[in-house]
Amino acid sequence: MKQINVANDIVPVAEFKVQVSKYLKNIKTTGRPMVITQNGKPAGVLLTPDDFEELIYQKSLIESIGRGISDLEKGNIFTTEELRAKLEKRRV
Repeated sequence: MKQINVANDIVPVAEFKVQVSKYLKNIKTTGRPMVITQNGKPAGVLLTPDDFEELIYQKSLIESIGRGISDLEKGNIFTTEELRAKLEKRRV
């Protein structure tokens, strides 16, 4: 995902409502997200579906890595052989 261009990618909600199609086309062509403001403060962010999916994936990956590190610190880890043995016991 590209960086927001402060001069072009921040728009008041009233302006956004009038020109939704223009801004949807803009995020698609530039690849930059857009900040929508309300009363001069950020109220939302518009981004492409691909960028949204990438953010969700990255969040999930970071959480998974965090759980792995936590398990490692607690000693909740297995060798490959131990894991195979546990899985084999579950099959029976």
